[in-house]
Amino acid sequence: MSEQAFSDAERAAVYRAIAERRDMRHFAGGTLTPELLARLLQAAHQAPSVGLMQPWRFIRITRAELREAIHAQVEAERVRTAEALGERSDDFMRLKVEGIRDCAELLVVALTDRREEHIFGRRTLPEMDLASVACAIQNLWLAARAEGLGLGWVSLFEPQALAELLHMPPGSKPVAVLCLGPVTEFYAEPMLVQEGWAQARPLQDLLFTDTWGQHE
Repeated sequence: MSEQAFSDAERAAVYRAIAERRDMRHFAGGTLTPELLARLLQAAHQAPSVGLMQPWRFIRITRAELREAIHAQVEAERVRTAEALGERSDDFMRLKVEGIRDCAELLVVALTDRREEHIFGRRTLPEMDLASVACAIQNLWLAARAEGLGLGWVSLFEPQALAELLHMPPGSKPVAVLCLGPVTEFYAEPMLVQEGWAQARPLQDLLFTDTWGQHE
């Protein structure tokens, strides 16, 4: 084992946070102290980013009417998504897909504007800025789980409409509405598995050797 490794207990805590992280939809209200919220956002801000461009921007939603407006946008997209799902429409409409009204904190995470100026690591893969933002969200997710808080990533919204609501500059783009806060309990397994919507695939089905589709 590497001399740089964490202790047994520290490693176990890291792997536990990863294993028990859930995309939460049920929240118990409450509040977060400013110190705790700052700690979580700092964890997100410590994520890796291509070319150190730090493309993430966090918008904390504090006004009740703004929270309601975001909820309305998500609800409208939920209905449109159900229509697009055809025969699975009714099953989808029975799923709880967000906790916007119930969570302690609501955050919108966005890609910054003027991203075309950053070509380090993005000349052939411009989507790496989005990958960087996803890393920041994952950091926040794992830190929240370690703090005993739930987080849910909501992607049911029309980006331009949300950008206009939040007065975002041209070229920027919202990519996530995050519901964050205390929960009564964490799901024992992903909610979509519990609800019978989908089944997770085992790692061995997704791991190839040397060429695509080649299993050992």
